[in-house]
Amino acid sequence: KRIREHRRVPRRRPNSGIQCEASAAMAYAWTENIILMSDSYKVSHHAQYPPGTEYVYSYFESRGCDNKGWDSVCFFGLQYFLKRYMSGQVVTKEKIDEAQEIYNMHFGDDSLFYRAGWEYILEKHGGKLPVEIKAVPEGMIIPNKTVLFTMVNTDPKCFWLTNFLETLLVQVWYPMTVCTNSRYQKISIHDWMAKTGNEDWKTPAGLGFKLHDFGFRGVSSVESAAIGGCAHLVNFLGTDTVASLVCAKKYYGADTASGFSIPASEHSTITSWGLDGECNAMENMLDKYPSGLVACVSDSFDLFRACREYWGDKLKDKIKGRIGEGKFGRLVVRPDSGDPATTVCEVLKILLEQFKEDVTTTKTGHKVLPPYIRVIQGDGVDWESIPKILEKMAGEGIAAENVAFGSGGALLQKMNRDTFKCAFKCAEITVNGEAKDVFKDPKTDKGKASKKGRLTLQKAEDATGFSEEDKYKPREGDDGVPGGTGFLHYTPCGTYVTIAS
Repeated sequence: KRIREHRRVPRRRPNSGIQCEASAAMAYAWTENIILMSDSYKVSHHAQYPPGTEYVYSYFESRGCDNKGWDSVCFFGLQYFLKRYMSGQVVTKEKIDEAQEIYNMHFGDDSLFYRAGWEYILEKHGGKLPVEIKAVPEGMIIPNKTVLFTMVNTDPKCFWLTNFLETLLVQVWYPMTVCTNSRYQKISIHDWMAKTGNEDWKTPAGLGFKLHDFGFRGVSSVESAAIGGCAHLVNFLGTDTVASLVCAKKYYGADTASGFSIPASEHSTITSWGLDGECNAMENMLDKYPSGLVACVSDSFDLFRACREYWGDKLKDKIKGRIGEGKFGRLVVRPDSGDPATTVCEVLKILLEQFKEDVTTTKTGHKVLPPYIRVIQGDGVDWESIPKILEKMAGEGIAAENVAFGSGGALLQKMNRDTFKCAFKCAEITVNGEAKDVFKDPKTDKGKASKKGRLTLQKAEDATGFSEEDKYKPREGDDGVPGGTGFLHYTPCGTYVTIAS
């Protein structure tokens, strides 16, 4: 009883004092400090390298993926981190002072923080980071276990800086993994569209709007939404994650919109009309947006009744009337509950029956709804469910063209660094002018063996003059050669080779 009474309280108007407090809190902006963007233990690493160390050379790669068929990555996101956090003067006296204070408290020891090293960067390099980074082009498809970018310090007194920056730059795993996740869903959709007879691949038809980003609310931060959403836009044009547009514009130079959306309802805008007013709410959507595309969630109460009696009967003429002389409009029906494959197929079968007079058939004999109505499935959508939904549709004689997908947390959040086993490892060190290979090859996990030497990525066809013995072979057994033999790391497809020298 007490809980029920408490729930009635929020009917009062918001307290203006609370609003003022919220405004004051928002004034405290997060200050970016490159010196604080690392793991704690790296603060002490400047003292742990061999005496006389001058250069530390490291690289980033995907060491593989356990998801079936995910044998390559779509590299994306490095430019964002470089432009936002590492370009220009990023070291100042104020930031050094701030870091000194925090690290002294953090460690309980005022001798661990390498203040002299950061002051040297400020004085000698004007606060700019003396490192050189080389990377594959963003958007390029690269097989796993291939070098993606390398980094080395350019000032011998800053040898410690290379791997200090690992923590920040390894976060490239996130946009890269989102981009790759999005791409594999694109491949699935393409394959089923082709199998069910699609012939129009030109935007706005085709693939561009077949997977819509619903992920803003499902990620851990606004920054994740921005860079993850931007990564999705490498593959598709549809998004409701506004932060992704800002990222594309500010950090990738997009001078036009990188993603697009349409008017759409949510449950609150439909259910606020009440159970008996659901059809009126749906009619309102058609009236308020009489042309172009409009999407309407339809499962607030009874999805199948809504499709049969509302969209397919009472509102049918208004839907059909969206296409006429000089105008084009489309209703997109959105289910949002139930088993995805079963629900989508049932909805499509109802709509195909209700609008059967305008239904067409593809060259493969699969049915297509008239152009004024489509379906978008936005619940339970990920790289595994999409092909299951489309396979069931194909089995029911329904073309993949009829449906688009919306994905949220599964698109932008349902992954981690180990999805592609991303790693940043030192491959070479220069001590007193002498370069030495560096690698790891743990007997307890051969999958974590790292590459050694300076690395370049080339097309295999351009790597000539080498022998079979030059091909990399991993350590064989516990007594094998640590680090393996050979220096040519060919991709399984044979297209590229990482050459260690």
